[in-house]
Amino acid sequence: MSQIDHSEKIPNNVNLSSDRKLQRALEKWLPNYINWWTEMGPEGFQTKDVYLRTAISADTEGWAHFDYVKMPEYRWGIFLADPVKDRTIACGDDYGKPVWQEVPGEHRNTLRRIIVTQGDTEPASVEQQRLLGQTCPSLYDLRNLFQVNVEEGRHLWAMVYLLHSYFGRDGREEAEALLERRSGDSDNPRILGAFNAPIDNWLSFFMFTFFTDRDGKYQLLALAESAFDPLSRTTRFMLTEEAHHMFVGETGVLRIIQRTCEQMKANPGKDPRELGLIDLPTIQKALNFWYSISLDLFGGEVSSNAASYFASGLKGRAKEAQYDDHICLEQVFNMDKIEDGKVGSEEVPLRNAMNEVLRTEYTEDCQRGVNKWNRMIAEHGVDFELTLPSRRFNRQIGLYAGIHFSPAGELISNEQWEAQKAAWLPSEADLTYVKSLMNRSVTEPGKMANWIAAPKQGIKGRPVDFEYVRLD
Repeated sequence: MSQIDHSEKIPNNVNLSSDRKLQRALEKWLPNYINWWTEMGPEGFQTKDVYLRTAISADTEGWAHFDYVKMPEYRWGIFLADPVKDRTIACGDDYGKPVWQEVPGEHRNTLRRIIVTQGDTEPASVEQQRLLGQTCPSLYDLRNLFQVNVEEGRHLWAMVYLLHSYFGRDGREEAEALLERRSGDSDNPRILGAFNAPIDNWLSFFMFTFFTDRDGKYQLLALAESAFDPLSRTTRFMLTEEAHHMFVGETGVLRIIQRTCEQMKANPGKDPRELGLIDLPTIQKALNFWYSISLDLFGGEVSSNAASYFASGLKGRAKEAQYDDHICLEQVFNMDKIEDGKVGSEEVPLRNAMNEVLRTEYTEDCQRGVNKWNRMIAEHGVDFELTLPSRRFNRQIGLYAGIHFSPAGELISNEQWEAQKAAWLPSEADLTYVKSLMNRSVTEPGKMANWIAAPKQGIKGRPVDFEYVRLD
């Protein structure tokens, strides 16, 4: 097992001290990162003690330590999962050959673009959520927000380490640019659309961490199969931290649903909005929005880039070992085809459909969470069911971009779309209402905002009314 060096300015298990040039470059990047964190990280809480989990090991047992930390003093660190002995390429034309420990020249530009795109999502989400702490529903939720934020920052460190270590001056310049782009900035936005959407209410935050962070899980699973072993090892450890982010989203939405259903049962006939709650149709609209824009993050349905990534072994499918054929030269995939105003189907080579393969697994994973939410609704005897919209709905990238579909996947006209849009996606009135519920923070230990139920249990064995953030 690789050893962790905690004595260094940058904690790591990559023997950073043995490469003085790389160490100096990363230590030079560190103050720039802290400046970015201070400017764009959680506003108003930089000097507060937060009960945070800090990665201290790549070991599956006891890999994290919990204690109070001021966020700018968080030990972000560089952690790679331990190497797999005699690991071979998991997919593509070079299937079965030894994995690469250095970047092959012919894949240099493509690999750099993959790492930069992944790296750009990490600071983006911190920027999107920087003001949320000021309207937190509880200290428990405030702590979870900050845990997500610092770990997204650590994931940025993971990608920056790869850029500095393997891509020379180009990599260093890309690492600087990761601190220069800004979520939602009209002149210098983040690379992917979903990371420029504002997250100015907690319903959006929980939906983001359920749907968009789950996209992140599947992207990391695909990169964990990469023939470039340092990228594989990096993303395998990132997956360890990512699980908590999706937990925050899944349980956050579940607690909103629980509170709404409890009060609907206690106040039959009352409009949940009259009770200061988030009604289930509004939750459905938020689900429609965040699910559909997260689907775009997988890229086009038919993609020559995806085929190239798979063929060269740069990126596999999630859990590649579950498949029998890792070369995929003969198989085909049934894909929708839009022609003459109708939806048909056609067969495309499987390699060209790898984005859709990954998206299909993602959709099945999302459905599992939605089923859990629906069980909560059913337990309270409320006649309502949340549904994932069709994968054609509200898409900006791929086969369905520029064409309108109903949530059921029916092709509709522009006029029908405009007439129904506010019934399917959050309107300005919906967003104004949701934000009106979150016009102040709830910071007494154990107290919850009216619109959300308490969690079943606290963090790391602590009670729900534990002082997760010390505000005094």
